[in-house]
Amino acid sequence: MKNRMMSILCVAPLLVGSLGMLAGCEPAGPAEKAGQGVDRAVDNAAEAVNPSGPVEKAGKNIDRALDK
Repeated sequence: MKNRMMSILCVAPLLVGSLGMLAGCEPAGPAEKAGQGVDRAVDNAAEAVNPSGPVEKAGKNIDRALDK
């Protein structure tokens, strides 16, 4: 009986956490898309002032690909 209760107490937080992650998976709304556009504009302005090297450019491209 005690082992069963411990099992339930260990599994319950995992189930609640997984439900919370599923609730956070919504398509991006117009405000989020606008915010991403502002972020890109700031990145482009910073790139014009202080150009990055090839490794940093590759990292940014990977980040952008994963965000899609």
